[in-house]
Amino acid sequence: MDLKELKEAIKKYRPDANLKLVDDAYSLAASAHKDQKRCSGEDYITHPLNVAGILTELQLDVVTIAAALLHDVVEDTPISLDTIKELFGEEVARLVDGVTKLSRLEYKTKEEQQAETLRKMFLAMAHDIRVILIKLADRLHNMRTLKYLPVEKQKDIARETLEIYAPLAHRLGIFRLKWELEDQSLRYLEPERYYELVKSINMKRQEREAYIEEVVKLLKEKMEEAGIKADIQGRPKHFYSIYNKMVKQNKELNEIYDLIAVRIIVNSIKDCYAALGQVHALWKPIPGRFKDYVAMPKPNMYQSLHTTVIGPNGDPFEIQIRSWEMHRTAEYGIAAHWRYKEGSASDRDFEQKLTWLRQLLDWQREMRDPREFMETLKIDLFSDRVYVFTPKGDVVELPAGSVPIDFAYKVHTDVGHTCTGARVNGRIVPLDYKLKTGDITEIITTKGSQPSRDWLHIVQSTQAKNKIRQWFRKKSREQNLNKGRDLLEKECQKQGLDPEEDLKVSILQEVLPKVNVATVEDLYVMVSEGIINPQQVIVRIKEQKEQKRSSDSDVFKTIKPWQEYGKPSRGIRVKGLDNLQIRLAQCCKPLPGDEIIGYITRGRGISVHRVDCLNVKYHLKTEKERFIEVAWDTDVEGTYQVHLEVFAVDRPNLAMDIITAINDTKTIINSIHARAVKNNQALVDLKLEIRSPEHLQYIMDKIRRIRLVTDVKRVVYG
Repeated sequence: MDLKELKEAIKKYRPDANLKLVDDAYSLAASAHKDQKRCSGEDYITHPLNVAGILTELQLDVVTIAAALLHDVVEDTPISLDTIKELFGEEVARLVDGVTKLSRLEYKTKEEQQAETLRKMFLAMAHDIRVILIKLADRLHNMRTLKYLPVEKQKDIARETLEIYAPLAHRLGIFRLKWELEDQSLRYLEPERYYELVKSINMKRQEREAYIEEVVKLLKEKMEEAGIKADIQGRPKHFYSIYNKMVKQNKELNEIYDLIAVRIIVNSIKDCYAALGQVHALWKPIPGRFKDYVAMPKPNMYQSLHTTVIGPNGDPFEIQIRSWEMHRTAEYGIAAHWRYKEGSASDRDFEQKLTWLRQLLDWQREMRDPREFMETLKIDLFSDRVYVFTPKGDVVELPAGSVPIDFAYKVHTDVGHTCTGARVNGRIVPLDYKLKTGDITEIITTKGSQPSRDWLHIVQSTQAKNKIRQWFRKKSREQNLNKGRDLLEKECQKQGLDPEEDLKVSILQEVLPKVNVATVEDLYVMVSEGIINPQQVIVRIKEQKEQKRSSDSDVFKTIKPWQEYGKPSRGIRVKGLDNLQIRLAQCCKPLPGDEIIGYITRGRGISVHRVDCLNVKYHLKTEKERFIEVAWDTDVEGTYQVHLEVFAVDRPNLAMDIITAINDTKTIINSIHARAVKNNQALVDLKLEIRSPEHLQYIMDKIRRIRLVTDVKRVVYG
């Protein structure tokens, strides 16, 4: 698709659309991506163009189309979100930001990055559902061009598509995208099975098409007799749908009979049920295979009557009956309803359709462990659903496989906590009874009763699991606080830090934002539960200390001498005196930039010390008159010996790796001594010849990057 075709596609459903916004977005995207190519060798701009083209099939507004054209600009080019906001406005910028991955941040694991990207996307969806529509279109075009990537990358992307994006399209009711995402994923995850399936189905295409023609002809005659205006279409089932049935039922293709589905589209709900009567009069329905999604729509707004009948040749096939409005919703899902959101009267209805998304946001905020987040996302959001009734007739939606405890927590948290039994359809059932659609469920509660940890193994809904975990978390919070504190102290000691000094509440509070935790108590609890690794916290504390050391480190600025100082000697000027013997004290080994003071020795000239040297503090008490003001010369040159201590986890070749790193910088090593200390730690003493404070900092930073080195310190006192 090119820009001209894109604009023509928009005009077909929005003749009055502001196409200047689309032109401007395309111009910026084409300019930003001009030097970039896709793995296929095509110009990169073809990707955003095709994403925008897919969205025109969903008949979305020009703001969404513009955001689709710009969706990779912030992530893949130097252009900032602020620039997008300035040029295209807040609305376009918000959509682009919602789609942009968090790939520029650093995460410990790929799973953590995926979880945080999805969190951000869902949060953006809550404000504007168009974010996910752009993301789905983006993923679909990537799946269409997946063949140009390495095989392992193909499988990773296809697996993520099948586990996250195809079910999300299903949840939003956008079946037009869902089917293709599933079929494309199967193509790369199970290539042999996929192509075997395609070949086998194509071999019987003529036979199947003839069968569909016969069925459609019979149905048309029947509908005309009954005076029902209907559009009747036959379609083969999608490959993934057939493959899924083969796997679940452990059958070969020749054992799957309902490879086709017939769709009857009528003008009204009344005609839907009238058409159903005609179908059942024509062919015998299979018991238990009738589903009424018109009276009880799915959460994704899908509505249809489904029935499976025994056809003319004795083979079963499915018939779907729906109105034109239902058909549009089935094809486009939430996208079909987007245009109605602009009218205030429909806003409330539109928001109700997204209730499931609000629930998703509620529980995702409580989950910090990326593995738990991804697992519950797949179970709670994308599993099949069951619909059960309260005794008053209210419908409650739950994940397939739910038990009465799930139902109890859905009704109210206190009902869940005090649940001791359940009645389903008037009879007592065990708490692990799997609820079925249509069950009338009543919960039996007992005052003072409490949840059981065993419940976590049988409940299916995230809501129930969260409420149970919260109850036990609250109950054992004090115990968890102590355990978390102990784990942090042990890790602190292990890495050579002082728990009393480095685990102060004030220090931990500075680290909280970096581990995404609200309070110090929450941090202790999450460490005790294994959600946060104590090593991760201590690493952040060490980083914090290093940043402070760098920011406070004005020791490296040159202290300029007063004009009345004498001529320099060994890089030092003495106030009011020239031609004195100067030496740098060996006890504290001052470097240029250190704050210094001179001590007049007996017969050996002036000894220069750091002002915080212990010897200076001792002699100041009794020999104050022997101290004199000195300063570094502004053009000081030469080399100075410095003493460093390197702390690390003990391992083979540690000293050799340190020597190699220092030798790479052409720095002279005067001495090195390595020894093992307690808790599997090692201490390496180094004495080096340093030219400047910057030289010293460079060396220390280089040593810190060596594997398993935990800290590097300059030794002030010899």
